[in-house]
Amino acid sequence: MVAVKTMVEGGKATTGPPLGPALGPLGLNLGQVIKDINEKTKSFAGMQVPVTVNVVDPSTKKYEIIIGVPPTSALLKKEAGIEKGSGKNKESYAGNLTLDQVKKVAESKKSALLSYNMKGAVLEVLGTALSLGITVDGTNAAEIQHKIKAGEIDVGEN
Repeated sequence: MVAVKTMVEGGKATTGPPLGPALGPLGLNLGQVIKDINEKTKSFAGMQVPVTVNVVDPSTKKYEIIIGVPPTSALLKKEAGIEKGSGKNKESYAGNLTLDQVKKVAESKKSALLSYNMKGAVLEVLGTALSLGITVDGTNAAEIQHKIKAGEIDVGEN
């Protein structure tokens, strides 16, 4: 089996680099592969998405496409409706999210995070929000992390 791994913009993969040169020599129908990738990644429009194309059987040209989850920072920026972080997270803020939005990102990233439970996943996502200069419910993300650790805010354990 041959695997081609790359990052593509959601819904906008093309036959050019990096996919075309990697898949072309394998004899796959490039147009169909790109169409399938774009269909599977369209919900991640505007974000870089990890994609793996596994050529299961080169003789029959059978392949499978595995779509990964975009980076936490990309998901947070999409939720906040911003293009980039503040760059000076202690001086200015780039955007604001609700705790529910942070939980939504944590849930979608849970399998790729180091955490064993939802509480840990939310704390990890809050760390990324902090570095991007994104506040949560109008409060610095570090403060929210502290309140979760102290038990003042319950985000669930599962």
